[in-house]
Amino acid sequence: MSETTETGIVRTAVQVDGEPASYLTVEQDGPAVLLLHGTYWSRVWLPVLERVAEAGLRPLAVDFPGMGRSEGELTLETATVPALADWVTRFADALGISGPVAVAGHDIGGAVAQHLLTGGRLEVSRLVLVNSVLYDSWPAPHVAELLDPEAGAAITAEDFLTARREAVAADLAGAATEQRIAEYVDPWTEPRVRRSWLAMAGAADSRYTLELLSPLRRTTTTPKLLIWGEDDRFEKVEYAEKFAGEVPRSTLVRIPEARHIPTENAPGRIARALTDFLAGDAR
Repeated sequence: MSETTETGIVRTAVQVDGEPASYLTVEQDGPAVLLLHGTYWSRVWLPVLERVAEAGLRPLAVDFPGMGRSEGELTLETATVPALADWVTRFADALGISGPVAVAGHDIGGAVAQHLLTGGRLEVSRLVLVNSVLYDSWPAPHVAELLDPEAGAAITAEDFLTARREAVAADLAGAATEQRIAEYVDPWTEPRVRRSWLAMAGAADSRYTLELLSPLRRTTTTPKLLIWGEDDRFEKVEYAEKFAGEVPRSTLVRIPEARHIPTENAPGRIARALTDFLAGDAR
């Protein structure tokens, strides 16, 4: 079932592995852009979707299984970076996307995007990383605490939601409002989604990005854009600077006074950076 907002953004779903995979989009023709989330959900891309669509692109901000509004549930096995990359490929297949496609990733979604570029079946034409995990920057301390499945299982729903509200408020920085925090936290009120989040936390492992360094250095023909909230507490801008200096065809756009979800702090600037960068595919 589709749901359309006043801005023309649609939330709809497609069957992947027998479960509805929910995604935000603008229903129009144009080059597809896959937008991947990490420990949040597709809500992180909402502030820029309309502007990306206005540039003639077709944004597809998908929720991983058991996350956001998607059905299903992640496990420690299906929440690894390679497993999520395979799932994204099946999602693209379900939508009939063939040929080169631009991919953008936030947080752990950035690791998935890097994996798709270097080793997946999906042909990635352009790569965008927004405050993505890089090198050994992850898992963040509050996620690392949950690597032990028993530790995650011992967390009460109330404690989980309190911790998530605090994390959202901190990551939104100056864009934090009670309504916005509530919107971000809402999916986690469902036990299945909390379990999926804990599975993603439990599967977090920096070897998935460290192993990609050599193949990334060989991606000499693929343009890459890094967009970074400069005040991120964990995915620090120094990691992005290092990546831009080591990986060919990489450009860094810094967003001052923004933390881990810069799309909320500077949606106009980030949308312009995205559309200018992706214009090559649109042409």
